[in-house]
Amino acid sequence: MDIGTPHTDTTDLRARWRAAVAEAGAPADRDPGPYADRLLAAWAEPQRRYHTTAHLADVLARIDVLAPYAADPAAVRLAAWFHDAVYRPDRSENEERSAALAERALPELGVDAARTAEVARLVRLTITHDPAPGDTDGEVLCDADLAVLAGSAQAYAAYAAAVRDEYVFVPDDAFRAGRAAVLRQLLDLPRLFRTPYGTAHWEAPARANLAAELAALAAQPSQE
Repeated sequence: MDIGTPHTDTTDLRARWRAAVAEAGAPADRDPGPYADRLLAAWAEPQRRYHTTAHLADVLARIDVLAPYAADPAAVRLAAWFHDAVYRPDRSENEERSAALAERALPELGVDAARTAEVARLVRLTITHDPAPGDTDGEVLCDADLAVLAGSAQAYAAYAAAVRDEYVFVPDDAFRAGRAAVLRQLLDLPRLFRTPYGTAHWEAPARANLAAELAALAAQPSQE
């Protein structure tokens, strides 16, 4: 599945949702199907180019790899479902609204209060992608979300183009300035990835990709 191309066959994602809800302890008499419908519809909204069902599927697949590091893999998987459930590129409160959605939906499914709170906390953590030391659930979710930065040069270029498409309403010069600031902020972090797997497999290629994009942005002529 190409970056930015939503899944049209959501059978696997629906199965993953049911498994995640069951793993989280929801009672069997609660039907998770309608919630899958609503979440998948949200993830397929037309304003999305990168934050699509393809991104959701990728994050879930990476969590499968990183799950042994998590204290509560069930909460991390549910947080992946909700972390970009509300997404408007022209607004800044997406993570907060996504967390609030989880806080409403999960109790209706019978997920207990402690795990619901953990899911919401993890969703809010994706504002900064900066988990505290020892926050293994946060490390797994943030690493899975940022792993796109470590793709091949071609995959990274597709990711960067999809992000630009989501901000098509922003003029080129303003976008370049904002994007460059984000890239520099990421490169200034002492570590992009916190799990042992992420550090070993994703840190170096991600930094190379970020540096290459930053250099390319700097080389583009101003439109002024």
